[in-house]
Amino acid sequence: MKKYVITSVLIGSVIVLSACKPVDWAQQQWNSAFNDSKEESEKDKEKENNDSKPNESQQDQPPSDTDETGEPENPQETDLPWLNETVTVSGDGKAIVQNLDDMLIVANKERNLPEDYVPADLVTPNVPFPFKEDLPKKKLRKEAALSVEVLFKAAEEQGLELLAQSGYRSYDTQVSIFAYNADQYGEEKANQTSAQPGQSEHQTGLSLDVTSPQVNYELVEEFGETKEGKWLAENAHKYGFIIRYLKDKEEITGYQYEPWHLRYVGVEHAKEIHERGITLEEYLQKP
Repeated sequence: MKKYVITSVLIGSVIVLSACKPVDWAQQQWNSAFNDSKEESEKDKEKENNDSKPNESQQDQPPSDTDETGEPENPQETDLPWLNETVTVSGDGKAIVQNLDDMLIVANKERNLPEDYVPADLVTPNVPFPFKEDLPKKKLRKEAALSVEVLFKAAEEQGLELLAQSGYRSYDTQVSIFAYNADQYGEEKANQTSAQPGQSEHQTGLSLDVTSPQVNYELVEEFGETKEGKWLAENAHKYGFIIRYLKDKEEITGYQYEPWHLRYVGVEHAKEIHERGITLEEYLQKP
């Protein structure tokens, strides 16, 4: 009997409460709690998704220049043909260059090219020369020839008048040139202005002497003060060339300042050499 009374009281309480405003308030509290829980769940999911995605600003950023240890990376350094690693010493004590086909080959007073070395891909670039004869000195290695054509076209668009004076020279030709200069000016002076046979960059097919009418087509230091000379000093690197023999670098290169002497090394290397204001020897000196 007591069980029935309790049940009836409970049922009656529910019926009475269902007709009262407090039920609406209770329902609102219930719904509010439920909605809050749902929103928190959705926020948690959204946070998880965001955490799993890379930050947009990170996506737009270029790869880091540092490795996992925090040290700067320089991919070029592992690929450069360092000076001390690209020669062998012959029986007479001469250092003979080994990386003959490399665009970063270096020939100088301490590094000799083989007497019989002739680049296999010599071609004549389509640029103006101050002479009409079809001479070997018109030629350059193919990559350098194509690049110098672009350089000359860019100079022409700027209203400049460049002419190519001398490119490739054979070992035998350099024998004659050095002998003539030594006879005319003495061997000491000849060593400052021209190369011994086997030590000339012209034999690599990657060097080109240029001139202009402003200096009467001559190869003189005054060329550096002409419009053409100044433009080359500021822009040659954009086409893969450097001014090979810089002012105040004679002790490093072994030669006096030659603003007319272009050397092809490729755009990437030329850009860095130019921006750092260094010589090819300094660029290839292993740290």
